[in-house]
Amino acid sequence: MTETVTRPEIDNRPNAFTQAEIGWTPWLTPLTEDELTDRHWAGLVDASRSKSPYFMLLARDPETLEARTKTDKDIFYNTRAGLPRAERELSATAASRTNGCIFCASVHSRFASHYSKRTEDVQRLLEEGTGAELGSRRWNAVVAASVSLTGTPSSFGADDIAHLREQGLDDLEIADAIHGAAFFNWANRLMLSLGEPTPAA
Repeated sequence: MTETVTRPEIDNRPNAFTQAEIGWTPWLTPLTEDELTDRHWAGLVDASRSKSPYFMLLARDPETLEARTKTDKDIFYNTRAGLPRAERELSATAASRTNGCIFCASVHSRFASHYSKRTEDVQRLLEEGTGAELGSRRWNAVVAASVSLTGTPSSFGADDIAHLREQGLDDLEIADAIHGAAFFNWANRLMLSLGEPTPAA
């Protein structure tokens, strides 16, 4: 028997990129906290993620979720070297803007604004798209690299790396820009295939 997935009726469904908080609803049934075993809790990594329908849906495959979450945390929170947090978030925002993931773009644009204090530049990226002038050649280069890697990963190459180097990024910073974009290129497409944004709760 094939399960039929129906799109829920949602009033005021978000349809524009924003830095405001919005929600997300899955098209498939996530686990409930009562269903979680020790294996599921380990997969969530952070117990607070049990409040997220997205992570509770991914918890159906706890080993993959655990690897995904630890990779995510290392890319964005391990800032002892490499890119500052704001530019890691900028890279993820550019990938999300390219892929059309309104929910992910809202999350990472807020972080990019918070850590950079350049809210107007981040908003310009959301409103005008990835070709917008963001007030610095360095930010423009990070966005351009993210777009190249997101659109057709195999097209990203030596010229993109050289462009980042011209703006002063070192090897670790370039690696961080690539990791942020590559991870969210994948994460956006997963989220877009499993559900849709909703108004904030």
